Amino acid sequence: MPARNILVINCGSSSIKFALVNEAHSQFTLSGIAECLGHHDAVLQWQRGGEKDSLMIPNADHRAALSQLLPLVQGAAGGKLHGIGHRVVHGGERFTRAQRIDAAVLEAIRATAPLAPLHNPANLLGIEAALKLYPNLPQVAVFDTAFHQTLPEHAYRYALPEALYRQHGVRRYGFHGTSHRYVSHRAADMAGLSSGDSSWLSAHLGNGCSTCAIVNGQSRDTSMGLTPLEGLAMGTRSGDVDPNLHSHLARTLGWNLERIERLLNHESGLLGLSGLSNDMRSLEQARDQGHAGATLAIEVFCYRLAKSLAAMSCALPQLDGLIFTGGIGENSPLVRSKTVAHLKLLGLSLDKEANARCIRGVAGAIQSYGHPRVLVVPTNEERQIALDTLALLDG
Repeated sequence: MPARNILVINCGSSSIKFALVNEAHSQFTLSGIAECLGHHDAVLQWQRGGEKDSLMIPNADHRAALSQLLPLVQGAAGGKLHGIGHRVVHGGERFTRAQRIDAAVLEAIRATAPLAPLHNPANLLGIEAALKLYPNLPQVAVFDTAFHQTLPEHAYRYALPEALYRQHGVRRYGFHGTSHRYVSHRAADMAGLSSGDSSWLSAHLGNGCSTCAIVNGQSRDTSMGLTPLEGLAMGTRSGDVDPNLHSHLARTLGWNLERIERLLNHESGLLGLSGLSNDMRSLEQARDQGHAGATLAIEVFCYRLAKSLAAMSCALPQLDGLIFTGGIGENSPLVRSKTVAHLKLLGLSLDKEANARCIRGVAGAIQSYGHPRVLVVPTNEERQIALDTLALLDG
């Protein structure tokens, strides 16, 4: 059977990230982004092989952008596209694995939207547009939350009245599941271990950040909760704060819920601490030049990350390794070294040269000789979504 092609789509409210994945090749056949959708300066940008190109698509919506994308995809796939895999952020408790999209799945994604109001409606826009354009093509939803449906009840329940959970779904769900699952399998391969018989701590670090405890290929705990705001300090998200902060800000500053949510989701984290940027690369440069805010932001980020990893270790029977992944995890030797320096009780220590070498897609072991395994593993959520899509087609 010839190698199959899967189009992977990740829709935001005004953007579509896409990748054409061929099951026989490690590199994407085609990849890119349509952004600023709905605006006059909407643009489609793509890369095929070593060549980059772009097309202005003024005022295009998701359907119009996908219709412009179709000829590019069909050309790159040689006219043979076998399915579409859609990233969906929140699947609630309904979905424990990827699902072939039908009317019932669409309605369930729509019903889960209150749990992810910034994400699920945007994901639905892409799905509905793709279904209209490719009605006869198999389409699959892959959920960020599905991997974490193996959390035990003592890990996913909040200490709140049971009715809030039973009637309104208030519990910890976790996110970045596709990434944590992918890198834990890759880490096991790199270490010569079975993913079904190994235990890992995983740190997915980008603009959004989360940690995960993975035992025998299953998530046992994770740092994000009901929403992606819980847990680590992130690019613009605060992560954990005193739950009574809302009341304090409402009483003392007169802020309403919308203002407080904007603060915690868009004005905090690295950006809020530094007063400068949510980009770790910019902050590292500013730190080198003596910027106090950037220095503090990095210190808080790394300390909070180490605390979370130490907490996740409670869910492991043993530690076969710590994984760093995501844009920051794969490219910041500074963050990795500062984080590991806080984890001496776990026996972790880094080899300075190996740590410096693992950037820009270079994977590898970075621990000092004789110390527990620490790996840099580039994530590939698009490939995992394509693999999940192919698995459903085969089933």
